[in-house]
Amino acid sequence: MTVSTPITQDVLTIPRKLPDGPMNLVGLTRAQMRDVLIEHGTPEKQAKMRVGQIWQWIYEKGVRDFAVMSNLAKTYRAELAEHFVIEVPEVVSKQVSLDGTRKYLMRIAGGHEVETVYIPEEDRGTLCISSQVGCTLTCSFCHTGTQKLVRNLTTAEIIGQVLVARDDLGEWPEPGAPKNETRLLSNIVLMGMGEPLYNFDNVRDAMKIAMDPEGISLSRRRITLSTSGVVPEIAKTAQEIGCQLAISFHATTDEVRDKLVPINKKWNIMELLDALRTYPKVSNSERITFEYVMLKDVNDTDADARRLVKLIKGIPAKINLIPFNEWPGSPYERSDWSRIEAFADIIYKAGYASPIRTPRGEDIMAACGQLKSATERARKSKKAIEAEAGL
Repeated sequence: MTVSTPITQDVLTIPRKLPDGPMNLVGLTRAQMRDVLIEHGTPEKQAKMRVGQIWQWIYEKGVRDFAVMSNLAKTYRAELAEHFVIEVPEVVSKQVSLDGTRKYLMRIAGGHEVETVYIPEEDRGTLCISSQVGCTLTCSFCHTGTQKLVRNLTTAEIIGQVLVARDDLGEWPEPGAPKNETRLLSNIVLMGMGEPLYNFDNVRDAMKIAMDPEGISLSRRRITLSTSGVVPEIAKTAQEIGCQLAISFHATTDEVRDKLVPINKKWNIMELLDALRTYPKVSNSERITFEYVMLKDVNDTDADARRLVKLIKGIPAKINLIPFNEWPGSPYERSDWSRIEAFADIIYKAGYASPIRTPRGEDIMAACGQLKSATERARKSKKAIEAEAGL
């Protein structure tokens, strides 16, 4: 399919450096950091070593002050402080749910705000991060989708969410203490505000930083990118990031998906599934996750379950069933629990894993589909939202 405008919408991403201001080292790739260090006086022969040292201070030890970087000469530290900063998003507020879920409202350049959610579980701690301020898409069941897109997040603002969460969790190593392999933040999901594949380059670079073995050092298998179906960018996710893939699917006919996930009008169900069947990393050990929000009397019938199984035949997959998380003005209701279980049973008997996601953080509006910047929470009327959804 011919696309007339850039898929990644880079025009909406602000630069890392403000005019006449110091440059933020957070978010730079190793190659970019090397280049800017040389540009500001670091001898070329030393640049690779200096990048390695600074990288470990920022991403392995969580240090934000050049003066603390004890393996660098004092004069060099002073030079770094003159030209560079180590900055992360500002935490405006933190809410903690009764179930332990933490929701952070973070302020970024331009005074914009995004939300990030940390979900603790017995065997993992998952951080749900945002990739855009607002969202390109207008999925009618999603609260974030009612907030218009402002701009893409920079690489620094994406990886910065991880650094902020590690700050709050106290997960940076203590000097001289034995290395602790237990991770409170063990997984990342790109399922917050925004469509990650409309900000591909910045998302890719941020996740490469998260996976770097001399820093945060997360396995690629512990990072999941969720897309609503930006077909031309899907293969690149495997080729350039290598993380796990999740599809925000939610319907078994184009008629219903056009209303729930309007990007379907551009790349319909069959085009999306064709891209998934040729996904470079798909295998029985690296299955694609189909996310399916359960909406009462919309997409939750036995016929829907059987169609879903038929549609994904031949794709190594699991289906993650998500009880709808209601929000003020929403035009939808959560499917009855018995209906969700019956739907799951049909999928399970067809040979697919069909876990039902336990809603987390609902009491602080931190559950799936509920994120929205606090300054953008002016409620639309239910009638207006229904009209946009074509209901």
